[in-house]
Amino acid sequence: MSSSLHTALTEATLQLPNSDSPRLDAEVLLMNVLGVTRSYLLTWPEKMLTANQYAQFQALLARRTQDEPIAYLTGHKEFWSLELQVTENTFIPRPETELLVEQALARLPIDGEALVIDLGTGSGAIALAIAAEQPQCRVLATDKSTAALKVAQANAQRLGLHQVEFSQSDWWAALGEIKATLIVSNPPYVAVNDPHLSQGDVQYEPRSALVAGVDGLADIGQLIAQSVFHLVAEGWLLLEHGYNQAAGVQALFEQYGYKAVKTYNDLAGLPRVTVGQKP
Repeated sequence: MSSSLHTALTEATLQLPNSDSPRLDAEVLLMNVLGVTRSYLLTWPEKMLTANQYAQFQALLARRTQDEPIAYLTGHKEFWSLELQVTENTFIPRPETELLVEQALARLPIDGEALVIDLGTGSGAIALAIAAEQPQCRVLATDKSTAALKVAQANAQRLGLHQVEFSQSDWWAALGEIKATLIVSNPPYVAVNDPHLSQGDVQYEPRSALVAGVDGLADIGQLIAQSVFHLVAEGWLLLEHGYNQAAGVQALFEQYGYKAVKTYNDLAGLPRVTVGQKP
């Protein structure tokens, strides 16, 4: 069976009633099948799909109807203007995490002579975004997942960001006595019984990148408690967290003696990133 681009997209939009953006989802999937831009779809609506292209498109749509993330279906996700490869072994970078990058860049010296550590790097999104903006910085990214690190390393290679170093490590375990100018992390922060874990895109993502104990603060608490030993004097720790966790995260920063503790809101106006400075 074949179809024109217009007909295929119209039918596909109706096949995705549970999506918040069915038309956009359909367009992204068809662009991926054809290897074209959105402007092509809009300019040539009468173009006919081959039988093979139509079959590929329908296979992707079938997976999307089961809420499988678009990023996993296409194999890539844009973050901070960088096109990143993602797989089922990596957490999908979110737009709100760009706030973490913004706040990190604001605290790095202008000359770029600094060591940044990205703990739990996943696809490498945060580390690579910082490296792209501060090429003179030394950036060290860790993850305990070998599969995730392979994806991050491939992203760095493809983007030409060779100054980023990668290490398989459970947080700082493999880093020895190294001390950073700035430590940044988007750690797991979802409570184990959170109902959202069985809904939407999240149900397909690695649980190890999402879940952190009964209140979602287990990993954040560990990072705050231990990062003070891995920062230079006046060094910064920046953490992403849930919209309802700001007060608890701030209390942990203060408990362990950090100063200049402050929380920043994301573009939706929700508390998303808290920072603290080592005395």
